[in-house]
Amino acid sequence: MHKAGFVNIVGKPNAGKSTLLNQLMGEKLAIVTQKAQTTRHRIFGIYNEEDLQIVFSDTPGVLDPKYGLQEKMMDFVKDSLQDADVFLFIVDVTDRSEPSEFLIEKLNKIPVPVLLLLNKVDQTNQEGLEKLVEEWHNRIPKAEILPISALNAFNTEVILPKLKSMLPENPPYYDKDQYTDKPERFFVNEAIREKILLNYDKEIPYSVEVVTEQFKEKEGIIFIDSIIYVERDTQKGIIIGHKGEAIKKVGTESRIDLEKFFAKKIHLNLFVKVKKDWRKNDRDLKNFGYR
Repeated sequence: MHKAGFVNIVGKPNAGKSTLLNQLMGEKLAIVTQKAQTTRHRIFGIYNEEDLQIVFSDTPGVLDPKYGLQEKMMDFVKDSLQDADVFLFIVDVTDRSEPSEFLIEKLNKIPVPVLLLLNKVDQTNQEGLEKLVEEWHNRIPKAEILPISALNAFNTEVILPKLKSMLPENPPYYDKDQYTDKPERFFVNEAIREKILLNYDKEIPYSVEVVTEQFKEKEGIIFIDSIIYVERDTQKGIIIGHKGEAIKKVGTESRIDLEKFFAKKIHLNLFVKVKKDWRKNDRDLKNFGYR
């Protein structure tokens, strides 16, 4: 008997969706930072055992879109709400803002199991946790609720067995040696974008898109040329930094991560170009992979 299915991870920005995906997969597929809207695309992580295949789907956080890029990000979320066998709904217990009524309404209507994960429980007490469990049980009565800490791997070891019990009998959807649906260049782009999120403040990281134009392996070395696109000339100067020090730091940190990811020596060249207001331009968004 072989089980297989799609498990979609949904939640608000910064709830810990990407951290959980990496924890369940046992390797870093999705970039993780403390900044909201770190995840822009829908990323599949394909988990395999001899009699099991789980296709995890990490999605952008649910938000009220303000411009074209955010609208495209929400399209990925809406797609994910239509094709799951199980939903992992992750909630940040430290988030004091109002819960997403959009998600609550959708998850109550969808006729598939919901595993509701109360994340970051190391930052609350028993009384507060019990209150949250009761509140979420009232909001989504059908959901099974599990307190976890994705960052500290607390209680995450029980998630895979629970999912296995919830999934239908199916043959695998992907080859058993495949662990993601994304090409190599995607992970290069995301590694660079993660370092930009970590090294720059304010609007700069949100105005950036990364495109890898060359990914070529020769004699055990991967040669990569990537372009960092920004929206304005002033942003280009900030990305480059005084005497190129800022972009050099991004390049060094990205190369170190990429060498770990690909287990090969990396030669990385970074370039910065201006593409005015690309986040609001439908053609640019499509070219950058936001359909």
